Amino acid sequence: MAKIQAIRGMNDLLPDKSAVWQYFENQVKQVLFSYGYQEIRMPIVEQTELFKRSIGEVTDIVEKEMYTFEDRNGDSLTLRPEGTACCIRAAEQHGLLYNQTQRLWYTGPMFRHERPQKGRYRQFHQIGVECFGFKGPDIDAELILMTARLWKNLGLFEHVVLEINSLGLPDERKEFKTALVSYLEQYIDELDEDSRRRLSTNPLRILDSKNARTQEILLEAPTLPDFYGDESKNDFIELLAFLDQAEINYKVNPGLVRGLDYYSKTVFEWVTDTLGAQGTVCAGGRYDGLVAQLGGKGTPGVGFAMGVERLVLMLEELNLVPESVNDTVDIFIVAAGQGTVSKAFELAESLRNETEFRIVQNAGGGSFKSQMKKADKSGAKIGIIIGEQELEQNSVVLKPLKSEGQQETVAYEDLTIKLTNFLKR
Repeated sequence: MAKIQAIRGMNDLLPDKSAVWQYFENQVKQVLFSYGYQEIRMPIVEQTELFKRSIGEVTDIVEKEMYTFEDRNGDSLTLRPEGTACCIRAAEQHGLLYNQTQRLWYTGPMFRHERPQKGRYRQFHQIGVECFGFKGPDIDAELILMTARLWKNLGLFEHVVLEINSLGLPDERKEFKTALVSYLEQYIDELDEDSRRRLSTNPLRILDSKNARTQEILLEAPTLPDFYGDESKNDFIELLAFLDQAEINYKVNPGLVRGLDYYSKTVFEWVTDTLGAQGTVCAGGRYDGLVAQLGGKGTPGVGFAMGVERLVLMLEELNLVPESVNDTVDIFIVAAGQGTVSKAFELAESLRNETEFRIVQNAGGGSFKSQMKKADKSGAKIGIIIGEQELEQNSVVLKPLKSEGQQETVAYEDLTIKLTNFLKR
């Protein structure tokens, strides 16, 4: 009988990798907590209508990439392709947005049916941040500064570039779209196939086309800043001033529009070429109209999401993962001889009560030699050996496993102090 394999693009996370993920996630959580953000957790399955109304029915995500199915009641459900709409649904449903401001974050898997490639999968993981009820560009700046702090803490700051743009207000963007379409229709036969299709569905996405001829045509096209009103113009100037003050380098990219319909004003991406072709590792922006679009009271919103797989891959390829991250065991307890296993259990539990040491106790029996092989393989820093002689003398033998040093016999009452001193080296 053939073995069942994981679905293509949906990968297992094995123990040798999970420690790096935990390190990365803990670094992110520390930064988020330092800025006063609170965690929210949402289901991975939502009504399909939520994403059609938020992302837009003519986007690639809704048209091609969503995992959508009918349940037994005939309801159309979708595995979440992104987290913002889910977060708004949850916050609105539970009254978190009524006359309140919120700084929220979440983490978990998202799902899109696209071609798997390096750092991008059909089940992928994001850490997302959403802020509600803040009108000015100061909160936009806070999000960018917060991500910059994370890159510095991880050692990634020199390997990412901030690209930023303003999409203006919806009415301004509507006028721009009309002017852009009118201009591009003159060159419709010269546009690439995707751009011709987007001309009638999502013309702003033409701005980030990778086709060289399309980019040449766009050089003389109308630009969105030409349509900014005072509010959009002043907010963007103020945001850039915040970044200048914080000494955050950035590139204003007029072609940056993001792939989702709900953005307005600020949009930004942190990009890198560390993984080969330039790719985005964190992106977001402002979506002041989305809460109302989903049936709630008009509420300003801004947020971002970062791709965990890509950022973990960057850390590994740049050798930025501390060696200690893979240290999962401090102590391995070997028990060889009659009555020693029971004492090993007692000793292990006592140490766990008194300390925070990571302790593995041999299980499944075995000779002294085979147990010592397990101890060496475990990666533990030190071994505790209990034999029949030690059992009679109320003592144990401490044996360094990862460093040079002599083994020594230690009485039970001195064990905690000896272990603490050794493991602090």
